[in-house]
Amino acid sequence: MSNSSIAEVRLVLEARDVSVQFGGVKALTNVSVSVKAGEICGLIGPNGAGKSTFLNAATRLVNYTSGSITLDGQPLEGVGSREMIGMGIARTFQNLGIYASMTVLENVMLGAHHRFGGKFAQAIFTPSQVRAVERFAREKAMAVLEEVGMAELAPRIAGSLTYPLQKRMEIARALAAEPKILLLDEPAGGLTHGEVHEFGSLVDGIRRKRNLSILLIEHHMGLVMSLCDRIVVLHLGRNLAEGTPSEIKSNDAVIAAYLGKAA
Repeated sequence: MSNSSIAEVRLVLEARDVSVQFGGVKALTNVSVSVKAGEICGLIGPNGAGKSTFLNAATRLVNYTSGSITLDGQPLEGVGSREMIGMGIARTFQNLGIYASMTVLENVMLGAHHRFGGKFAQAIFTPSQVRAVERFAREKAMAVLEEVGMAELAPRIAGSLTYPLQKRMEIARALAAEPKILLLDEPAGGLTHGEVHEFGSLVDGIRRKRNLSILLIEHHMGLVMSLCDRIVVLHLGRNLAEGTPSEIKSNDAVIAAYLGKAA
């Protein structure tokens, strides 16, 4: 599934020497991560390595004390977390953040709320006032559901879906925002081996169709090695290694710190 020949070398996301500190605890120290246009970049490391903290810093959920993060060359300093989607960064979380009592379609429509402004809420709760906006929003959401193979589930209540389908729906909601880069935080967690393979095919297909940049945090090494073009390894809040999957597999420092054995 790997797409090692990426034509573009433009950096969509670039973090340089980013540090995050919580009180006296240094969660990240001078961490640098970049993601190229159309690339799937893996971000791996043992528990506590700082992976989710980095995603939180990149989406401005936590402040970084030093360093810089840019999106298409535009600095993110001073940008609020609520503005991230509008700038082109969408993400999923380790723990599903779905609206269980709403339909699948409504959940996906929420992903595009920034594109419709104040009219979006009316489009869900008082559709008679803004039918044109609602129709457009629904069409866009249905197109995304079709893309991820869930169109027939649009009217289902989200909480009634199986866990793998809820994960797929969460990605659909992120895609509805039409992001420049998608940040996936352990998307394969809780999936069976067969479901992981199917999920990887879905993510790779989305990347290829949209030429979308993806930053993937994942502990499932089979998925990481087969899906990613490049991998960045963190350990104890610092950069440990970076390279292609084959380079990371044979890196002695990575094997000692994380993989545990030669792959």
